[in-house]
Amino acid sequence: MLYYLFEYIDKTFSPPGFGVFRYITFRSAVAAITGLILSLYLGPRLIKLLQKKQIGEAKKIDGPKSHWSKAGTPTMGGIILILSVVIPVLLWADIKSTYIILILAGTVWLSLVGFLDDYLKVIKKFPNGLIARYKLLGQVIIGVVVGSVIYFSPQFAGVHTLTTVPFLKNVNFDFSYLYIPVVVFIVAATSNAVNLTDGLDGLAIGTTTIVMLALAVICYVSGNAIYSNYLNIIYLPGSGELTVFIAALIGASLGFLWFNSYPAQVFMGDTGSLAIGGAFGILAILIKKELLIPILGGIFFMETVSVIIQRLYFKYTKKKYGEGRRVFKMAPIHHHFEMLGWPEPKIVVRFYIIAIILAIISLASFKIR
Repeated sequence: MLYYLFEYIDKTFSPPGFGVFRYITFRSAVAAITGLILSLYLGPRLIKLLQKKQIGEAKKIDGPKSHWSKAGTPTMGGIILILSVVIPVLLWADIKSTYIILILAGTVWLSLVGFLDDYLKVIKKFPNGLIARYKLLGQVIIGVVVGSVIYFSPQFAGVHTLTTVPFLKNVNFDFSYLYIPVVVFIVAATSNAVNLTDGLDGLAIGTTTIVMLALAVICYVSGNAIYSNYLNIIYLPGSGELTVFIAALIGASLGFLWFNSYPAQVFMGDTGSLAIGGAFGILAILIKKELLIPILGGIFFMETVSVIIQRLYFKYTKKKYGEGRRVFKMAPIHHHFEMLGWPEPKIVVRFYIIAIILAIISLASFKIR
C-alpha cells in the first residue's frame, strides 16, 4: 500500500529520491527490515499472551524423552511469523500482481489450516488435532486454486505447464494435463515436509531462511529479461515481485529464530510450519523450478523420506516376521541423531550447513549445465 502511495507521489510531484521505491531490490530490503522489526516487536508480547492463556506444547510420549521438558513451552508462535510476513508484503509489494496474490493467498490459507489444527490440539485438547483428511483437504484446495490459475491464466500462456530441468541447458519438462495434480502434490508435500522438520529448536525456521535466500535470487533473475536470457531459464515477467515476499519472510524468520533458537521460548506450531512449507512449494511452482525442490529443500526431503522408509519397513517386517523393525532409531531423521547422543544444537547447526551446501548447488545448477 505504501508502494502505491510513494509511486503516486513520485509520478505527481517528482520529489527527489522517491523513484527508488520502484526498484524491487529496495522494496525487498525495506520489507526484510520491516518483517524483522515486526517479528522482534510481536514476539515477546505474543509469548507473554500465550503463557498467560497457558497455550503450551503438550508432552509428546512418542518423542525423545529429552523433549519431555519442553512440555508447556508456548506454541502457535507461527502467528508472529505470518503477521510479520503479511504486513510488510501489503505495505511494500505490488499487491495487484498475480504472483503476490497467489503466494499470499496460499500462505495465509495454509496458516489458517495449521491454526485450526493447533487450536483443536492445544486449546480444545483433541489428541490428534485436525483430522488428517481435513488437513489434506485444505492443502488440496489451495493446490487446485494455484494450479488452476497458472494453467488457465493468459499471463502464463506458453509456459503454464513447463518446468526447468536442473543441470540441463535449454531443457524444459512439460507436465501437460497432469499439471494441476502435480501442483496439488507439491503443495501438500512441501507443507507436510516442513511440518515434519519442525521438531528441534530453530531447525525448521533456520533451514527455511537458507532456502528462501536462494529462492530470492532465483525469483529476481527469473523476472529479469537480461539475467534470465543469460542463464537460459524461463523468463517470467512480474515474478521478480516475489522477491519482496521472500525478503519479508526472511526478515520475519530471523526475528522468529531469535525466540525459537535453543532453548526455544516459543514454537511455531502447525500455524507456521504448514504455511512456510506451502509457501516454499508455491514459490517453486510460480517460478517453474518444481524439479529443484528435492535439491534446494533437501533437508525437508530427507526428513520426509526418513518417515516414509521407517513406516514402510516397520509394516513390512511386522507382516513378514510378526514384529515391526526400524531402520532409524526414531523418525524423522533428526530424532535418530538425538537418539545417537548428538546434542540438539549440534544437529541443528549441521543441518544448516547441509542446507547451505544444497542452496549453493541449487544456484550453481543455473550455470553448470
